[in-house]
Amino acid sequence: MDIIKDFRQQIIAACQQEIANLPDKLSAKITLEAPKDSQHGDLSTNAALLLSGISKQAPINLAENLSKLFKEKFSFCSEISIAKPGFINFKMQPAFWQNSVKEIYLNPDFAKNNLGNNEKINIEFGSPNPTGPLHVGHTRGAIFGDVLANILNYTGYLVTKENYVNDAGKQIDVLAKSLYLRYQEIANNETLEIPEGLYPGEYLIPVAADIHAKFGNEFLQQDEQQYLDKFKSLAVTAMLELIKQGFSKLGIKHDVHFSEKTLHDNQAIKTLIEKLSSEGKTYQGCLPKPKGTSSEDWEEREQLLFRTTDFGDDIDRALQKSDGNWTYFAADAAYHQNKLERGFKKMILILGADHTGYQKRMQAMVSALSDGEAEIQIKLCQIVKFLNNGEAVKMSKRAGTFLTAEDVVNEVGMEALRFTMLTRKNDAPLDFDYAKVVEQSKDNPIFYVQYAHARICSVLRQENYASTAQDLEQVKLLTLPQELELLKQLNLLPNLLENISQNYEAHRLSFYLYDLAAKFHSYWSLGNTNNAMRIISSDKNITEARLILLKAVRNTLSTGLKLFNVAPLERM
Repeated sequence: MDIIKDFRQQIIAACQQEIANLPDKLSAKITLEAPKDSQHGDLSTNAALLLSGISKQAPINLAENLSKLFKEKFSFCSEISIAKPGFINFKMQPAFWQNSVKEIYLNPDFAKNNLGNNEKINIEFGSPNPTGPLHVGHTRGAIFGDVLANILNYTGYLVTKENYVNDAGKQIDVLAKSLYLRYQEIANNETLEIPEGLYPGEYLIPVAADIHAKFGNEFLQQDEQQYLDKFKSLAVTAMLELIKQGFSKLGIKHDVHFSEKTLHDNQAIKTLIEKLSSEGKTYQGCLPKPKGTSSEDWEEREQLLFRTTDFGDDIDRALQKSDGNWTYFAADAAYHQNKLERGFKKMILILGADHTGYQKRMQAMVSALSDGEAEIQIKLCQIVKFLNNGEAVKMSKRAGTFLTAEDVVNEVGMEALRFTMLTRKNDAPLDFDYAKVVEQSKDNPIFYVQYAHARICSVLRQENYASTAQDLEQVKLLTLPQELELLKQLNLLPNLLENISQNYEAHRLSFYLYDLAAKFHSYWSLGNTNNAMRIISSDKNITEARLILLKAVRNTLSTGLKLFNVAPLERM
């Protein structure tokens, strides 16, 4: 049972009584959330602010009228007040929170819901070029996408986690040539100078050794035209395996690894563009000169363009290069056409911050391809600065040119990495300091949350607590302000997970868990100065009530941590 959701529905019903012909779309936007300042109350609604226009009343006047109605209807509120410019705040009776602990205690998945109603949703994240191991720069977006997918699954969506393999283009030619050079070194037992423009990473050496072990000197006398296709295939296969291993180190397993090359091989791009052209969505034209480009550096040329401005883009987009090859945008269009054909009308694409300009063009593309029936959300992840005691971390010698995801996991652990990557909003910069991430203190969020869970498990073990009572009448004894604060925090989780599933803000779960842990640690410390406030007291009924509360907190911490793929520790 979601008591906050039920209360919100009662508020909506009361507003519909007060305001005739209230549109469902408007009432659906009425919120009920905990105010930022707890002194304003336990919960707050924007109903008066949202409905002032349709009611033809000033927000503060409508708030006064609604609060009078609410006072008549909601006996479980001990106080209803108004805050400018028109928020209505509620202070709840203790029983409102006390009764809720029963379900949280009995059902660890009390926050699970069916918001998605089994709707299919595709989340594309990670998607590194298959030219080496998983780069550390991909970790934040990959972890963000994976945790968001977990939450969406938990709230009733059918999620497909997808990695787009950029295995077409010049970088694959460069990869194959780099691998061939390493193959020559092994075959001839010599060290060659790596020309500028090739990949120098040592990760290609074991791949080349495997090729030589299997094929011997078969390719040694071949020219580039002869060996290139074979080495492209071998290199991409090996690099994709390395990348999958990197994802696995992060606790991530994609459902689909989609090959860009297949779009070229099966003529999917050509087929789509012919279809778009038959629908009048393409034309031959010239793009305007990009901003900041001098006239001397710009040559106007006619290209095949996609009419993306008809669907909200800033400019139309090129589909074909002057040499006749398809643009990246053309391949992206064919790829998203494939997603549509697989039944996805809801898509999320997670990219680095350097892809800011992609949002409008991708949304216009999906709208054009689906005739407005599908949507795509672009979520950008800002750069992560890796530090150790405030000093920038050096590049990985083992990888040759860059720091890998595996390097970071080996340093701090997968679980600490996953949680810490979501301690800031995805589009805000993040400083990741190795020393802080492994520090056992309140300043380390993952330690602080895990410690709360372990502390509770320790108490429950000592008391050998295994109550099976179903009525749980003792919860009425939970009257301390800190106990009621904990109960309120527990009940915020279902609403929080719904909001995350609608706004794709996975970082809010880490904030929630930290706040819950902080409230628990504060509650625990009461007993250090007052024996009557200890969890285990001489009063058996109060002890039972507090142990019920602790188990509810433990269940909630456990649920939240599992959504991060972080194991809730019972001992630390």
